[in-house]
Parts: sequence; structure tokens; C-alpha cells
Amino acid sequence: MTAVTSIRKVKTSDLELKDRLVAIQRVTKVTKGGRTFSFSAIVVVGNENGIVGYGLGKANEVTTAIAKGVEDAKKNLMKVNVLKGTIPHEQTSKFGGAEVFIKPASHGTGVKAGGAMRAVLESVGITDVIAKSKGSSNPHNLVKATMTALMELRDPYTVALNRGITMDKVFKG
Repeated sequence: MTAVTSIRKVKTSDLELKDRLVAIQRVTKVTKGGRTFSFSAIVVVGNENGIVGYGLGKANEVTTAIAKGVEDAKKNLMKVNVLKGTIPHEQTSKFGGAEVFIKPASHGTGVKAGGAMRAVLESVGITDVIAKSKGSSNPHNLVKATMTALMELRDPYTVALNRGITMDKVFKG
């Protein structure tokens, strides 16, 4: 049996990407001459059809920080398995102090998720999902934990291909 590995990196050419601002922080650096303020912004971009990426931008002005975040996000695009507007199976993931749990939902449920997780899930194109964040509510770690959870999702076709079995056997054992 040969294991099939799929590289999920995506190129930005001819993609219609929408960006969402997840969080913005004002950072203060205290020096001998006084305080220096700068801004950091976490941005999520996606085409709402299975492709998503996140980025962090830092600058002395808010608009520049957001623009840098969008550019960084476009460099880190990933492909996610979306089946009929939801995810294939439950998934738990952890990054730093943030732990996330995402679960598929029936059509019409909507995106039941908070803040940073909602931005990532909507950018991917998931319309029906239930999500819960446990532990830290730090938006940096929540975005990264949500992204790792989405990267670990596998559709039944991939599972059957990797195991060398039929689709029927995947579902009925």
C-alpha cells in the first residue's frame, strides 16, 4: 500500500479572496524619549470555497498593519475539505493555550462560533458548523488552532485512497 500525501498549499493567482480583520492590538514601546505606539493586526483571507489563510501585520498605522496582514495571509493559503457547506467529521485541535472543537451540523444551522473561529470558518466557506473554544481566548492562538483543526480534516474519498479500500468499507466497516 502506498500512502497518498496531498500538499495543500495554494497559489494566489486568479483567486477572488475576501479578507476579514480578526483582531487589532495597540502595542506600546516605552523608551527614554516617551512612548511609541504601533499596531498589530491579525487578518484571515479566503475565497469562501475551501481556501483560507491567515497573516499578521505590524506597522505604525492601522491601515498599513492590515495591508501587511493581508499580504502575509496570501502567502499562507491552504485548501480545506468542505462537504455540502459543513465539515466531514468532528475535530479537536490545540495551539498554545487555546483549544478548539468543531463539529458538523445539518443544513440551516449556520455558523455557531465565536469571534476568531467564526472569521476563519466563514472565510473557508463553511455555512453549517458548531464550534467551541476552550482555554485561552487569545485571537492569535484561536486562529492557529482553528487552522490546524481544519488542516487535519479528511474526506471519505481520501481515507479510502490512503487505506486502499472501497468507499463502502469506509462507511460500513
